[in-house]
Order: sequence, then structure tokens, then C-alpha cells
Amino acid sequence: MQFKLVENYINGYIKTEIEGYYIERFINACMKEKIVLWGTLRNKGQVIQAKIGIQDYEKAVEIGKQYGCKLKIKKECGLPFLIERYKKRKIFFILFFIVILAIIILSRFIWNIEVIGCEKINGEEILNLIQEEGLRVGTLKNNLKTDEIINKIRLKRDDLAWIGIEVKGTNAIIRVVEAELKPDIIDENSFTNIVATKNAVITSINAQNGTIMVEKGAKVKKGDVLIAGYMEGKYTDKYYVNSNGEVKGEVIYSQSEKIPKKETKKSETGNINKKYAIKFNNFKINFYKRLSKFEKYDTIVSSKKVELFSNFYLPIELIKYTNYEVQESVVEYDKEEAENIGTSRAEEKLNLLINGEVIDKKIETTERESSYEVVVTYSVIENIGTKEEIKF
Repeated sequence: MQFKLVENYINGYIKTEIEGYYIERFINACMKEKIVLWGTLRNKGQVIQAKIGIQDYEKAVEIGKQYGCKLKIKKECGLPFLIERYKKRKIFFILFFIVILAIIILSRFIWNIEVIGCEKINGEEILNLIQEEGLRVGTLKNNLKTDEIINKIRLKRDDLAWIGIEVKGTNAIIRVVEAELKPDIIDENSFTNIVATKNAVITSINAQNGTIMVEKGAKVKKGDVLIAGYMEGKYTDKYYVNSNGEVKGEVIYSQSEKIPKKETKKSETGNINKKYAIKFNNFKINFYKRLSKFEKYDTIVSSKKVELFSNFYLPIELIKYTNYEVQESVVEYDKEEAENIGTSRAEEKLNLLINGEVIDKKIETTERESSYEVVVTYSVIENIGTKEEIKF
């Protein structure tokens, strides 16, 4: 359908007004004869407006006579009529030819690259790898060796299950499928120790298989063996096993926050102004003498590449600078206020780290020359044991 409309524009089409009592029958007959009517709009009960290709117009008139419908030409449109209208204007045709030639030349290059499928992986990392391997904005499509680029990236990234490169128009679409990273699985028949995952003080230890190596209250460091993967009895020799058990310990977490006694805060006034620039590949033209009339402001920059039609990008980028006027005010904190702010910030970070029961919390605030230092310390009971295969 889209191709048919483009063909009609090239061949020319007519905006027509159709009047009659059997318009629906007329439209159905046109469809049966594969005559395309588009842009239909009903003015009133027996009158509609429509567009029809010039090559189909006479045939549509004959069909209209069969159903008592009269077709009236309202406007002649399309390339042939445009050429007829401007045939005496040589400059127009020269410029038109230059534009068409420029589009043909530009269509041979890549002017936009987008990465699709990244959730855990940073898309910028993939984009940088793609550029390092030769796919950049401005790359000639004939020189593009997508298979080589894909193979090189797969060798560099274990977190990619699949990557593909699709070129549409002047747009290169990088599609990725992230790999599901599986945790290390230890064979149940192998011999293992249970070791400490972090520094802690043992609060409880229970072994179903293996030999306990530490006591309750002992201090251990990360990597220390808690339950050894062997057993021996009074009448049996030492033999190795797959150790099993649970070890809990008290782990200390600490987070420090520095809170200034005086802090400058910004607030928006509600006043906004916008500035624009245009970028041709690497050449930028600013449409402003200075970025903002405001004395103090924050700026948000947004940009958009010019897309002539679907997946046909041009090496032109429109840039918008949105400036938000701000006013500054100085806020002074006393020790109590600083401690509350510091504690809140520290606890927010600590809660992302801990995975257990908090049994104690300490807050220490120290006054410095120009700031307060707030230290929040958590004591947490956690499971600190993990299996580690014994290497002989």
C-alpha cells in the first residue's frame, strides 16, 4: 500500500469530489478493479472527497457512470504536475537535482547507531566496542564487515549470548541477547570445606557433615575454614567428605558521611529559556550569542537526529538547551541536624549491603572545623559460610 502511494505521487494523482447516491457501491467496485482511493473524507451524505492515481482516474469515471456517481477534479497533484508548474524555473530543478543527488550519496553511509536489548549490560559499552571494531557514524556501508565485528565482540564479551547487526537505510541496529550467568556449581560427590565469606565473630555453628574447626565467639577472617571437609573417628582413619552445615557470625558494617556546617542549596524559580544549535556531523552551529540570560541556572541538553523517513537518518543533529533559573541559599546545620542527615544517608547505603538481622546500631558524630563526620555502625548476624572445593 505504501509503495502504491509513492508510485501514485511519482505518476501523479488527482484530488476529486465524488457525488452520488451509491457511493459505497462505487468504492467497492473500485476496490474490485484494484483502483486505490485514499484520503477519503465525507463532506455530507452523498458527497465524499478522495485521492486517486491519474492512471486510474478515467477508469473510475466510467465506474462512476455505472452507479450514478459524478467525479469532479478539485486539484491535480504529484511529481508530473509539480514539474509542469515549475518547468520554467531552472534554479528549482538544479536544486531539486542536487538534493536528490545528496540523498543518494548520503544513503551509502551509516548516520545513526542504536543498541537494542541491553538490560543489565551498559549499552554504551557495547556501542564503544562496536566503534572500536570499525562501525562508526559515517562508515561507508560497502566497507562494513558485520560478521567480523560480531565475532570479535563475542570473543571479548562472555555476558553476550548473541549479537546481531542489521542495517536499515542509514541506521545500524545492534541487537543483543544477554547471557544468563550461572553460579559456580559444586559437584555433590566432590570434597568441600565450608569457609568464611567475610570477617566475623562466630555466634553459632552447626555441622551435619565434616569437622568443626572454630568455636562460638572466635574471630575469623574471610577465607578461614569453618567446617573442614573430612572426618575421623576413634577407630577409623581420616576420610574426606562433602561438608555440610550452617555457620552464623556477627559482622560489622560501618558507613561514614561528611556533612558541612554550611551548605549552599539550589531551588528553581520557575523561569525557563531555551536555546538551540544544529550539528552537521562534527561541525556545530549555535543559534545564540550566550547560553542563558540567567545569572545562575541549570541546563538540560537534549538532541535528536534528523530522520528523513523511517530508518533514513541524515548527518544532522538538532540540539536543544533548556535552562532553568535557580536561586541559591545558604543553610546552616547544628550538630543534631547534621547527625540526622548523616544517619539517614549512611543507613540508606548500609541497607543495600546487609543480608541478615541487625542486632545493634551505633552512631558517632564528630565535629570538625567546617563539617560534622557522622559514622553509623551496624552489628549484623549473618550466615557467613560457603562451600569451597578441596584441591589436592
